[in-house]
Amino acid sequence: MKIPTSLFALIAAAGAAVPSPGPQAHAAPAPQVEYLYDVTARRHYNFPNNDALGYGYQICDRVTRGESYAQVMGDAKSDVTPNDEFATNYLVSYAVNLLCPDQIWQLRNSAEHYRPPPDG
Repeated sequence: MKIPTSLFALIAAAGAAVPSPGPQAHAAPAPQVEYLYDVTARRHYNFPNNDALGYGYQICDRVTRGESYAQVMGDAKSDVTPNDEFATNYLVSYAVNLLCPDQIWQLRNSAEHYRPPPDG
């Protein structure tokens, strides 16, 4: 039995009209998950009571209460290791950026004239 040419054309056209799946969407992790991964796995910090998330929220509370960047940095340097200027700045900035992003401008404003203490 011979299939009419027009049937082949119809089948080919139908196959071309079926949409192909688009690129897969990738969701960003929850801010708490991203913060925990970054400060416990990607970069390893040691926190009081081994409570990385709780400490991140304490940073947010301090910024919300109006503590200056210098105060928050000083406390974090006393509480968390590594405690060099770079590591502490990274921790404070990352916590505020992910866990309380509404406070980022307050943190930035209080850091405007910040100068790291001299090594010694």
